[in-house]
Amino acid sequence: MKTVVGVFFGGKSVEHEVSIISALQVMAALNKEKYEVVPIYISKDTKFYYSDKLMEIENYKDLDQLITQATEVYFLKEHHQMGIYNATSLFRKKIAGIDVAFPVVHGVNVEDGTLQGFLEMYQIPYVGSQVGSSAIGMDKIAFKKVLEASSFPVIEYMEVSRNEFEKDSKEILQKLEDKLGFPVILKPYNLGSSVGIEVVKEEKEFLAKMEQVFLFTDKILIERCVTNLREINCSVMGNATKQEASILEEPIKADEILSFKDKYMSNGKGGMKNSKSSGMASLLRKIPAELEKEQEEEITNLAIGVFKLLDCEGVSRIDFIIDVDQNKIYVNEINTIPGSLAFYLWEKKGISFENLCDQLISLAIKRQDQRKNIIYSHDVNILNMTGKK
Repeated sequence: MKTVVGVFFGGKSVEHEVSIISALQVMAALNKEKYEVVPIYISKDTKFYYSDKLMEIENYKDLDQLITQATEVYFLKEHHQMGIYNATSLFRKKIAGIDVAFPVVHGVNVEDGTLQGFLEMYQIPYVGSQVGSSAIGMDKIAFKKVLEASSFPVIEYMEVSRNEFEKDSKEILQKLEDKLGFPVILKPYNLGSSVGIEVVKEEKEFLAKMEQVFLFTDKILIERCVTNLREINCSVMGNATKQEASILEEPIKADEILSFKDKYMSNGKGGMKNSKSSGMASLLRKIPAELEKEQEEEITNLAIGVFKLLDCEGVSRIDFIIDVDQNKIYVNEINTIPGSLAFYLWEKKGISFENLCDQLISLAIKRQDQRKNIIYSHDVNILNMTGKK
């Protein structure tokens, strides 16, 4: 009997389309002899849709039309499954029952623990990190603070909220000059895929570029800009008990920073050309990265250390920056659901995309099995005891 895997993707996020690309790659990679794939698309207005048409990349050229051909659905908890029902039917009409949820989502409102919390309510296995790990991984400022507290190397930074900036932008500028100086990088604290990132080279650009970044967020991470740098990425798979690191890669960037265009539109592959070679898989890169043995070992150990520190599960990608002038390695960011699930790094290690997905599903089922003996509530209603002495 096949395991029914519900692949969740989309969502109210600036990385909505990137999620679609990654999900199509996952659905194509899943072994159809072992799994029945149920695509669950989350629209930008946070409605859930099901249709077999959601599995074909060509149909996404007209997303509005595709939604009209799909069925809006809702969910019910049913024993060990998550029941999917037609939301537009007059009577309760079941479409499928999911055994395992496979979130392939990127960005706020989905990857940040929101969708994971929703799935926790249904008590079914789901692939990837839990709520807390996902939330910290998505919040760049919280992530840096957690790493700092555990003595991991991070680039010097400061944080600025919209309220602070509007109250006294000149004071913010003075603090920046005292602590970091120019150039700096401005990042929305909770976005991925390099969305909204700006480089500020001198004071006169600062105010305008801060306003630009605040269009995407209400809090900005400001980092010292490493001008002579190399970016190195490492994926880690596993759980709290066992972790494995992938081959290391060095992305090749066309801009000053690794941009959205570099990641998803490089080489003319704008994400929708074909599902296997699109998304993060289309990025120009060196695999393996050309590093000294000591650097490779340090980055690998740091990646596993970050994965364990955040109590991640499934597969993540940890991104690093090497300051070439100082010959120093910094932890930059973590992606708890990396674009394309970083399958291209595992293929170079002899693990196929199909096998990667299989291992992730196994980890999800194992975690849920381990939870069965945990007590989550008491069978005592203290409200019945009100007034008793």
